[in-house]
Amino acid sequence: MKQSLQLRLSQQLTMTPQLQQAIRLLQLSTLDLNQEIQHALESNLMLEVAEDEHIGQNEKKTEQSETESDIPEPTSEGSQTDIPDELPVDSSWEDVYDNVQSHSTNSSSAENSDFESYRSASESLLEHLIWQMEMANFSEQDKAIAVALIDSINPDGYLMTPATDIHMGLLNQIEDLEIDEVLAVLHRIQNFDPPGIAAADLGDCLHIQLNQLPEGTKWKETAMELVTHFLDHLAAQNQPRLKRLLDLSDENLDEVISLIRSLDPRPGSRIENSESQYVVPDVFVRKVKNDWVVTLNPDITPKLRVNPYYSGMIKRADNSSDNTCLKNHLQEARWFLKSLQSRSDTLLRVARSIVDKQKDFLEFGPIAMKPMILRDVAEEVEMHESTISRVTTQKYMVTPKGIFEFKYFFSSHVSTNSGGECSSTAIRAFIQELVDNETPSKPLSDNKISTLLQGKGINVARRTIAKYRDVMSIPPSNQRKRVL
Repeated sequence: MKQSLQLRLSQQLTMTPQLQQAIRLLQLSTLDLNQEIQHALESNLMLEVAEDEHIGQNEKKTEQSETESDIPEPTSEGSQTDIPDELPVDSSWEDVYDNVQSHSTNSSSAENSDFESYRSASESLLEHLIWQMEMANFSEQDKAIAVALIDSINPDGYLMTPATDIHMGLLNQIEDLEIDEVLAVLHRIQNFDPPGIAAADLGDCLHIQLNQLPEGTKWKETAMELVTHFLDHLAAQNQPRLKRLLDLSDENLDEVISLIRSLDPRPGSRIENSESQYVVPDVFVRKVKNDWVVTLNPDITPKLRVNPYYSGMIKRADNSSDNTCLKNHLQEARWFLKSLQSRSDTLLRVARSIVDKQKDFLEFGPIAMKPMILRDVAEEVEMHESTISRVTTQKYMVTPKGIFEFKYFFSSHVSTNSGGECSSTAIRAFIQELVDNETPSKPLSDNKISTLLQGKGINVARRTIAKYRDVMSIPPSNQRKRVL
């Protein structure tokens, strides 16, 4: 084979660093974006948080006065009214304005305290039970047994490990330990708060709570017998068998069931509460006269700008390495600000497109949701579907119907008898409405719900209804039946 030189021309798409930065900022959530902005402020000396408008005007006046006269007018040594533009390098703010700072700090701390920042740490179930154990009069051996039992309690309040297994595990630590000693400590823990804690199963949990009710509680003994022996009949809603086994009338059985329903099947959930996660909305949607207006949340990102002092130094500097560093920081700062502006513009355009297509939802709720996919918005705003997917992920809007993620408004559709389309969100809303209004003694089956939706012109098969019902955590009709 002979060696030869060949010249080929080809074109390919390359992503510039600016484009990569813009795409990365576009897919960040509000909290992640704030962290990115904070990192940029710390790493780029050209970026700074812009002050209020009147402060910016004062800075402009100061810059104009500096250009007119490079030599500042002399001031009295003890004057506090005129603040010098620059402090000596070896001095600090406290050296010159110590009195003013101490006065302002004391006054502001008393008047402008942010009480929302003082949040108490949530207490776990384990800590709650250990605290009660420390307050109780336990011996050292009983404390070791109690700690082992408490460690085996799950967040719902149930004992995950049987007492016999815990007893076998403690034999290596405590010699001649009897199972009765473990059970005695377990019974003491079951009297802790919340009621029903450290139960072996649901029946045991309900029995413990009933046992702690006052002696004069009506139907207490009957309810304890029911949850101990006939709980499976209660779950199956077998009213005739319960009346026969307990020898009760319909009215009396209804009172017994009401007493049991007043109990908590998950006592540990009262204490084991995770810290609330707050959603920061990106846009606000409100109705002004007859039009829906979409505005960006002005508080999600700080107002940034290029530092005028450092940028002005570039014009007066030479081609040294320091000046080159300043130029690089200035270029990166401009790219970052442009990427932030592009993110805001894209977010606003997509939000407006969603609102224009879902006006009926804003007026009437989920039942009026229209089917919409990413391509619909992408074609309207003239962007790629992948860009729309990035914009709508972890972005939230505040509407009169509540706070929703952008992704919530995108759903599949089914056909209707009139030739139109119905959103899957609207179908779920119809199913929820039918289930909420059904007769408890005769709940609607999946086939019946499908027939009712077909009466509205929505063609949905029974299997599709069952799938939607499972997604909505709605039990089947035999489990929703309430005969009492």
